Amino acid sequence: MFKILSFKRAFSVKKIPGFQSIALITFLLLYAPIIILIIYSFNYGTTLSIWEGFSLKWYKAAWNNDAVQEAAFRSLYLAATAATIATIAATMAALATTRTKKFKGSTFIYTIINQPLMVPEIVTAVALLIFFAIIKVATGYTGMMYMIMAHTAFCIPFAYLPIRARLELMDMTLETAGADLYATPWKTFKRITLPMIWPGIIAGFMLAFVISLDDVVISEFVKSAGQETLPTYMLGQLRRIITPEVNAIASILLTISILFVAIFFILTGRKK
Repeated sequence: MFKILSFKRAFSVKKIPGFQSIALITFLLLYAPIIILIIYSFNYGTTLSIWEGFSLKWYKAAWNNDAVQEAAFRSLYLAATAATIATIAATMAALATTRTKKFKGSTFIYTIINQPLMVPEIVTAVALLIFFAIIKVATGYTGMMYMIMAHTAFCIPFAYLPIRARLELMDMTLETAGADLYATPWKTFKRITLPMIWPGIIAGFMLAFVISLDDVVISEFVKSAGQETLPTYMLGQLRRIITPEVNAIASILLTISILFVAIFFILTGRKK
């Protein structure tokens, strides 16, 4: 009696009919506008649709524009501050949710931490607008703290996810050994846990920084007079007059974002 051997071929999405064509069209729709934007940021003319020669004058114009400089420094300060606070809070949350036994309600806590990822950004922006408006009327304070708190709140889950992933992949043997040798929880964290999760913390910070730097919706709703960030400044310029200077600013923001995201993937991809 002969046994019939059947060999199952491994499933490959590339073999689905039309996959390559759909993928090519998708990438074209995603990246063609960005490539055109970068090309026309070097346009000599003042129009966005007619090429009049290569020039760096719009980058020079953006560099010498006081309003652009002020908005850029404010955006960098806001992103750095919000990302720092969000990373610290995310690290504590990740430790609290991975270094304890699973208990009733742990899934709910995980959902609450990641709530900004699930709620539409416009809903969060309107809610923050109403909430901060009540505080402004009661206190009379209209400073940058509102922007920092808003950006910190929606940056926490972006910092939390890579830190939590790093902790979940970490062997707890060394931490247990430290506790057996009478190390305090703080000393165990400082000498053992922190050095091992440091790449995840840096990756979380960079991801939160990029998200804060590029945000438009929440910043537009929360900001007070004289608190323009670079994205909201660009939005205001688009409402008035469009010049290749906006393309130059967008290209610089794109370069910064790509740099930080690339570093994020390098750090999260490290095995050691």
